[in-house]
Amino acid sequence: MKKKLAIDAMGGDFAPKSVVEGVKQAQAAFSDTEFILFGDEEKIRAYLSDETNITIVHTPDKIDSGEADPVKAIRKKKSASMVMAATAVKNGEADALISAGNTGALLASGIFVVGRIKQVDRPGLMSTMPTADGAGFDMLDLGANAENTARHLHNFAVLGSFYASNVRGIKSPRIGLLNNGSEASKGAPLQKEAYDLLSADTSINFIGNVEARDLLSGVADVVVTDGFTGNAVLKSIEGTASNLMKQLMTAINQGGLRAKLGALLMKKSLYSLKDSLDYEKAGGAVLFGLKAPVVKSHGSSNADAIFATIKQTHKMLETDVVGKLVQHYNAENGVAND
Repeated sequence: MKKKLAIDAMGGDFAPKSVVEGVKQAQAAFSDTEFILFGDEEKIRAYLSDETNITIVHTPDKIDSGEADPVKAIRKKKSASMVMAATAVKNGEADALISAGNTGALLASGIFVVGRIKQVDRPGLMSTMPTADGAGFDMLDLGANAENTARHLHNFAVLGSFYASNVRGIKSPRIGLLNNGSEASKGAPLQKEAYDLLSADTSINFIGNVEARDLLSGVADVVVTDGFTGNAVLKSIEGTASNLMKQLMTAINQGGLRAKLGALLMKKSLYSLKDSLDYEKAGGAVLFGLKAPVVKSHGSSNADAIFATIKQTHKMLETDVVGKLVQHYNAENGVAND
């Protein structure tokens, strides 16, 4: 059975060009997948030469990146590319939704159109972040929720564990709770209560508190935190990685001939360092806990980043991670699976 991806072709800084070119890479890689592109048909078709396994659904509107009220935007703009793509997933016409568009609008589309799994109180926004050893770690919530309860954080741990195990193939992934110290007694009331809930859950491999300074060294496979803190940490990592590379290039350019020759000899190593800091190579951010995969690619994504997001989403469908998650919750609550 073919996998069907609903793709918001008008989302992102370089849409539809980067989106369509990313789809073309995926078209060559995945013959078992149908790509349904939602957006301005004329603009999309300008970048297509082969429409094998590609369907274009023309939409007269799109969600702008600067929408002040994303929830209002998706309710008002029913014919926008993102909303129509989400509706296709809701109606079973597609298996997953991908967009590089407005994050708030995509979160709203995922929650209010696609819908959350019944037993998940708050879906979490999760991304695979880089580590020094190249293995990476999954972190959530990265900003889908401004405030969270301890129960939400426990929920995130289960979600992250399922993703790391099924999509990334990690056996018994290590779950860490982001805190201001590794001791069990550390943290505010939220962290202390979450620690107790996580410690009591034998279905996950909870290793205790982890500190922000250890994240990139691979201290855990999954790190859970509230959305406000997670978003701040994400932007800190992004900013540090970007500035590190800029400072390195400045030092090389201002270092004279010897520095330039040294950089030339180390070219392969420098590119390897750049790749190790590029979180987009792992794909997009998943709004996990919904009835179907909804994946957010970065707004500035190029074709390669779009392809990485499609590859990630394809793996989620291939492993049926959402279906397995539903089965887990049903079994936990004594509900028979269909």
